[in-house]
Amino acid sequence: VQLQASGGGLVQAGGSLRLSCAASGLTFSTHSMGWFRQAPGKEREFVSGIGWSGGFTSYADSVKGRFTISRDNAKNTVYLEMNSLKPEDTANYYCAASSSYFPRGGVNHYDYWGQGTEVTVSS
Repeated sequence: VQLQASGGGLVQAGGSLRLSCAASGLTFSTHSMGWFRQAPGKEREFVSGIGWSGGFTSYADSVKGRFTISRDNAKNTVYLEMNSLKPEDTANYYCAASSSYFPRGGVNHYDYWGQGTEVTVSS
């Protein structure tokens, strides 16, 4: 199984980025997908998740209203649209896959992880 995250970069506060995560080696449509992030010196935290069909999504309170998760099962890809970015959003962003129907918030619920893509938001 491979999860390839991309789309990170350097952006000014208030800007936007779109992360993508391409999956291979698994039945994508029967895995919920999550985005997590980890800032230096901090624990990895849940950002957003999406269920098998995309009909159920969840978000951390810190990103609600600013980030949008979506998926394209035909392309085996999950996206994270990030708007109104803040310096505190700076982190390495990871995508993860879980066999659970609904997205879960805990790292232990995910079976597969990507390598991460770095997001830096300057003030």
